[in-house]
Amino acid sequence: MNEYRRKQMSLRTFRAVLGLMSATALTLAACAAPPAAAPATPAAPSSPAQPTDPTGIITREFAGSKLTLASQTDQFVEAFRVLIPKFEELSGIDVTMDELGYVDLRQKATADFVGNTANYDLVTVDIVWSGEYGQNKWTVDLKPLIERDKAQLALDDILPVMWTLGSWGEGQWAYPLAGYANILNYRADLYQEAGVSVPKTLSELQEVAAKLTQSDKGVWGIGLLGAKGPAVAQDFMAYVQQYGSSLLDENGKPAIDTEANLKALEGFKALFEAAPPDATGWWWGDRNDAFSSGKIAMMLNWSTAIKNHKNPDLNPFAGKIETAFSPLGSEAGKYGFGGWGIGINADSKNQEAAWMFIKWITSPQIQKEWVDNNGSPIRRSTLTDPELVSKYPWFPILLESYERGDGDYRPREPWYSKMEDVIGTEVNAYLVGQIDAKTALANMQKAALDIIK
Repeated sequence: MNEYRRKQMSLRTFRAVLGLMSATALTLAACAAPPAAAPATPAAPSSPAQPTDPTGIITREFAGSKLTLASQTDQFVEAFRVLIPKFEELSGIDVTMDELGYVDLRQKATADFVGNTANYDLVTVDIVWSGEYGQNKWTVDLKPLIERDKAQLALDDILPVMWTLGSWGEGQWAYPLAGYANILNYRADLYQEAGVSVPKTLSELQEVAAKLTQSDKGVWGIGLLGAKGPAVAQDFMAYVQQYGSSLLDENGKPAIDTEANLKALEGFKALFEAAPPDATGWWWGDRNDAFSSGKIAMMLNWSTAIKNHKNPDLNPFAGKIETAFSPLGSEAGKYGFGGWGIGINADSKNQEAAWMFIKWITSPQIQKEWVDNNGSPIRRSTLTDPELVSKYPWFPILLESYERGDGDYRPREPWYSKMEDVIGTEVNAYLVGQIDAKTALANMQKAALDIIK
């Protein structure tokens, strides 16, 4: 074989081997598993949607701040318990509530104000504390804030009498929170058995109470507050108001020792003839317990208790209880009005956040939840809402009672608490037979002049 042919054969052999190698590589590539895909970038977790504030009042401006509320343990504290967590979620503000009885609230709030310690940012304010708070400027005068934010407040919807829950002088020292009307709750079944109708006057009230009394069966016609101190003072002052008289004249001066008030005091004591013998020592809880246990057939009391009395879990006679207007003594008589405002501590460092809380909790949109959770209404729209009226058929009675209510029958003056103690002492002494009616009134008049001068 010559050299040329030998080279040609070598070249063909090399090409064949190269082709075989290429085919083998392609076959192996085809049989091999596809390369793994690059790992996907995990999606960022989606944040939960921020709940919507139906009022448009709440912002996140103060998120991370803290508020402390001192609240009286009336029924509306239940509404606070439900609504505060919702406010916290919407605003990012932490709200701590200190639930206190009447005496403790007054003492702790006063100590906080006097000591300028600002332990509380918000305080529930009894209507009769308004003058003391305003005179000492313990709480913020809300009038400038109300004027600034009036577009958010639906002010025309708040019943006029509600502004007495915090007003004194030229200032508004607390914002309306929970309005109370003095109304009549009664056992309809006992009325029917006795053949009596709902009394419309104070004289009728006394007659009906006597007819309802069955002391041999342990049932008495009416429950009254007689305990020495604010209990009997408030009941007596409500009676005076319904009678058509007053403890002050048109200039705000004491006018206690009068012929009209003598007749009112004597009529007040006459009612106790149809009350349980121990009623001269009763406080609010005692009267409520007596009504729930079937011991009394009716009582004049604050409207805030109606819902609980009509709750079968709390009152075995719930289905037999009805509500009516308080009887009046004359055309000049007015319905008792009281309740609570909510104020901002003048020493608080979180006043704007506290104001946002007040605006929100008292707004028309939140009022439905407020009353559904045992809060008391302040707005006309709440009391006329068809859904709420269907659930709470006594709302029309409350509305008229508020419209004819008098927030001044217990003077909203700085000296009121001292005067209340005197009235409570003297009226109780008369009820238990220690002094006569004229002496009681003379003692009250003298003490009032000494206190106010």
